[in-house]
Amino acid sequence: MADTFSKEKRSEIMRRVKSSRNKSTEIKLIELFKICSIKGWRRNYRIFGKPDFVFLKLKLAIFVDGCFWHGHECRKTKPLQNSNYWLAKIDRNIIRDQEVTHYLIHKGWHVIRIWECELKDYNKITQKIDSLI
Repeated sequence: MADTFSKEKRSEIMRRVKSSRNKSTEIKLIELFKICSIKGWRRNYRIFGKPDFVFLKLKLAIFVDGCFWHGHECRKTKPLQNSNYWLAKIDRNIIRDQEVTHYLIHKGWHVIRIWECELKDYNKITQKIDSLI
């Protein structure tokens, strides 16, 4: 299927995609924290890898990863336009995620990575978090 936007317009749209405050991911997790009365978290804490949430007392870093951008195979979506560029970018993101996780664990942090698609199942997420809180 051909893109409905010109190459320049698509590039402009993609540049606007932000790496934080993504309503489909981080805001949903904040809602879960409120529902479950989970407290003690911070956002935008300055630490290597820029986790979406940290629990300082527990040395817990939580990343909410978008399925497309971080290479999750849940939807089997692959870009058709400029696919070499996008697949290389996603591969670099996967490698960086692994490096960040390894670094933080080496520094004594616990790391939880939550996929965007997992946000539909609050029980799955609370199990991941409860195991460390």
